[in-house]
Amino acid sequence: MSGLREIGDGLWVHEAPLRFLGVEAGRIMNVVRLAAGGLFVHSPAPLDDALRAGLAALGEVRFVAAPNKLHGHRWMEQYSAAYPGVELLAGPGLRRRRKDLSFAADLRDEPDPRWAGELDQAPFRGNVLMPEIEFLHRASRTLILGDLAMNFGADSPPATRAVARLGRMYGRLRPTPLARAVIRRSTGRRDVERILDWDFDRVIPGHGAIWESGGREALRREWSRGR
Repeated sequence: MSGLREIGDGLWVHEAPLRFLGVEAGRIMNVVRLAAGGLFVHSPAPLDDALRAGLAALGEVRFVAAPNKLHGHRWMEQYSAAYPGVELLAGPGLRRRRKDLSFAADLRDEPDPRWAGELDQAPFRGNVLMPEIEFLHRASRTLILGDLAMNFGADSPPATRAVARLGRMYGRLRPTPLARAVIRRSTGRRDVERILDWDFDRVIPGHGAIWESGGREALRREWSRGR
């Protein structure tokens, strides 16, 4: 089994374990099939034989993107080696961090025409230490995030649930306490308002569980509150 699961019209996810500071946070990789042909991979997971076979069944991997300098870049070298024609796309600050990788382009404030039909994109610069790029998968009305918000709830492991409660994150679509501490509220609100103008219902966070419906309202609610 490749672990790839279709959740929308031309959108698949692959969920894999990831421990951060000793706590299981999980990670979600997203795969979008482009109308022009090929696949757009967001936040790549380790490329084992099963996942590679699953991707081959969907199409040719053309683009592999990491939304920021911390999230989703760890396995990009495996995709570069496996797919000679692939283009690696760097989120803000990643090119400086991963000088060992050859990036084709940096992710910008607007989508590239080659994937603009399927994906919109916008920056979140409110986190002064780790700005990132967010995506909208138009056909399935799905918001795809890096670390802007996470979702830990009843299905998370016990230790993860405990940490989420301590950080006032349990059952909520919001950033970690550390991220909240460094978010510049005015800039963050401006950028989130642009994202909230998108038409989406589902939210796929970088870590935790998929927020299947009501995601736009949940994200708006968090930004209408104080920290």
